[in-house]
Amino acid sequence: MTTVAAPALPTENAVEDALMRSIRIPPRPSLLVDLQRELARDDPSPRQIARIIANDVGMSGALLKLANSPFFGAARKAKSVEQAINFLGINQCAALLTGLLARQAIDGNDTDLSAFWEVSARRAQALVFTSRKLRVAPPDIAHTFGLFCDIGVPLLMNRFADYTDTYQRACNDADGVFTAVEDARYSTNHAAIGCLLARNWGLSPDVSWAILHHHDYRVLDDPATDDAIRSLVALSLLAEKGIQRLHNHHSSYEWEKGGDSACRHLGLTEDETEDLLDELNETFHTER
Repeated sequence: MTTVAAPALPTENAVEDALMRSIRIPPRPSLLVDLQRELARDDPSPRQIARIIANDVGMSGALLKLANSPFFGAARKAKSVEQAINFLGINQCAALLTGLLARQAIDGNDTDLSAFWEVSARRAQALVFTSRKLRVAPPDIAHTFGLFCDIGVPLLMNRFADYTDTYQRACNDADGVFTAVEDARYSTNHAAIGCLLARNWGLSPDVSWAILHHHDYRVLDDPATDDAIRSLVALSLLAEKGIQRLHNHHSSYEWEKGGDSACRHLGLTEDETEDLLDELNETFHTER
């Protein structure tokens, strides 16, 4: 899979630069720095990665519990972090750990983010499922993108007291670009902030670029945009539709805006799309 260079964030003037600096981006956790350093080696050691993770007992337990969940667990249950790494693979375990670290870094505030993390987890599961079925993206990249694509939302909630209202207005805008509503009020948006965090945390350039454009459905029909980025954006729309269906919402404004382009990019007919969404829904119910 090809990648592009990490994108430059759109900043037009000093006022916008100052605004971006005023939004607290959690620093990259030291555990993630150590993990990424080991992963960058020519031959990463599962044993060494397990030792790094073992330095945080709480994170080790959370990772093991998640790895043994019905969605990620194999036929055998891992009894140690090293076994989880061997069963699931280094990259998938790294993706799971990165998501856990994100929740730990951002949950330390007064805002109740339980609903946000539930949707993020569902989206990540949906992206893993569809990426495997369609073979258009590595599951670990899809999982990380699914967890992080809306990571800018809680950061903007912390920065702006009226952000919840803005977010609802954007959700209920049937025609406009979601992020345009945020831009009009704050001169920035959750996709730009999420991209900045992804870059600061050293995530894949594919992930940071897809985060920046995950509401800009024009890229789906733009051959100049890297195919890996377009596939992640398309899969995120399928996930959005699947989550809406899970909650018995029969319409999705985001799907109406970009669903046709997503299916066209993924090579899915209308019937194939429905079949895939039905399978995804069954998977969601299995997880409940």
